[in-house]
Amino acid sequence: MAHPKTVAASPPAGPGASSRQGHPWLTLLAVSLGVMMVMLDGTVVAIANPAIGADLKASLSDLQWVTSGYLLALAVFLITAGKLGDLFGHKRIFMIGIAGFALTSLAIGLSDSIGMLVAFRVLQGLFGALLQPAALALLRAAFPAEKLNMAIGVWGATIGLSSAAGPIVGGLLVGDDNNWQSVFFINVPVGIVALIVGMLVVKESRAESLSKVDWLGVVLLSGAMFCLIWAIIKAPEYGWGDTKTLAFIAGAVALGAVFVWWQGRAAEPLVPLSLFSNLSVSIGTVLMVLMAFSMFGAMFFLTFYFQGVHGLKPLDAGIRMLPMSAGMIVASPLAGVAISKLGPKIPIAVGMLITATAMFLLSRLGLEDGYVASAIPFVLLAFGLSPVMVGATEIIVGNAPEELSGVAGGMQQSAMQVGGSLGTAVLGAIVAGKVGEVLPGYWSAAKLPALPPEQMAGMAQAASFAEAPVQPGTPEAVAQAITGVVNSSFLDGMQLGFQVSTGVAVLAALLALVVKAGRKTEGAPVHMG
Repeated sequence: MAHPKTVAASPPAGPGASSRQGHPWLTLLAVSLGVMMVMLDGTVVAIANPAIGADLKASLSDLQWVTSGYLLALAVFLITAGKLGDLFGHKRIFMIGIAGFALTSLAIGLSDSIGMLVAFRVLQGLFGALLQPAALALLRAAFPAEKLNMAIGVWGATIGLSSAAGPIVGGLLVGDDNNWQSVFFINVPVGIVALIVGMLVVKESRAESLSKVDWLGVVLLSGAMFCLIWAIIKAPEYGWGDTKTLAFIAGAVALGAVFVWWQGRAAEPLVPLSLFSNLSVSIGTVLMVLMAFSMFGAMFFLTFYFQGVHGLKPLDAGIRMLPMSAGMIVASPLAGVAISKLGPKIPIAVGMLITATAMFLLSRLGLEDGYVASAIPFVLLAFGLSPVMVGATEIIVGNAPEELSGVAGGMQQSAMQVGGSLGTAVLGAIVAGKVGEVLPGYWSAAKLPALPPEQMAGMAQAASFAEAPVQPGTPEAVAQAITGVVNSSFLDGMQLGFQVSTGVAVLAALLALVVKAGRKTEGAPVHMG
């Protein structure tokens, strides 16, 4: 048995500095600036992709790697990054993450080939992974137990606002002149401000008795996460039943099993298995996966709905999502207050039921629905997802011993990445399957000329993204008929996707009924090997 403790370590401060360095709310400001930079980058890039493709002569597959390469590096490295913070100091790792993220953003904006851009995006994902778990660990160390929920609530509002603001910021930055570089250059001044604030106000903390990195554990866990995320990302291309997809899933299971076996024997394991002896930590992790599955999978298709079906520009599509952004600014701190007073069980369960209601309303969107029809479920989503984001984070990080707060933060972020990737891939497969099923019927009903099977399959693939592949010179009446068929088929698929998200939200609400609040226990014993 080992009894590691988290200790604070900071340089001697002059008069007046001690009240500033380590101040809880100033620490929250510093970590929010860093996390805002990462979360904004995750959604703003989608707006820049068309301009990147045109400027760098990139294929659709290349553009997919602009996003997938970043997400893959981020998801694979999160837990290891959290452990590095526990070992070497969360402030140090956080500052390295900010500096590296800003510098790689600059390098991406200066890239003159798609290969160089993707390579720097992967590196950017690694630095983003350093930053996020450290942010949660610093909050855990800075705030007393009775105020931690409120802090996580504000932190959650920052995440929600940054993610939802991405399309708006991206539309403004890219503009009519397709200046895609600006969406990366914007991270440089934000990073500089975050570095200055972090240096001045954040106080160092790290686990006292940890002395080394479990490198075999790092290799095994990274391999398992890589196989899992790769299988999820490539499944829509390979097919879920394809040998390559199944091989990567089997690899993830095998490496994961060896990792678990090794963690029970390592002297200083990367993820002590005793962490999961607390049922609430395990359930909180599952809740985060289900929440991200429902949220990110659903949001993925709304972009195509607004831009494809309604023909909105990226900026206008982002404005349509403003009700969710504004709602999260209000809802996340309120969720922190509610969880502090009531515990996480009821707020999370109610939040997921509100989320289920919002998903059901989104499943009813049609061709002619306007702003109000989407604004109402967006507001509901803000007030439904916020208690889940805050509560599940508090359950995972709050129930973990403080000396493992970095690992716990990495687990929380990994769960979100895995859930989001799963939601996008699984719901994408469901939508594509439904579109392929109904498209021939709509095509025939519109009395359009029959297509050979391979062309119909290509039409269905385009329709899965609300794209109507109308060839130049096609008569106006025929073009309108094809667009109508594509839109109707896509809506059928999207509605089914939202119905599945509704079911996932209800399942998460039931799971929430068995969780308990986190308890900030200083120096609690943890089995380390």
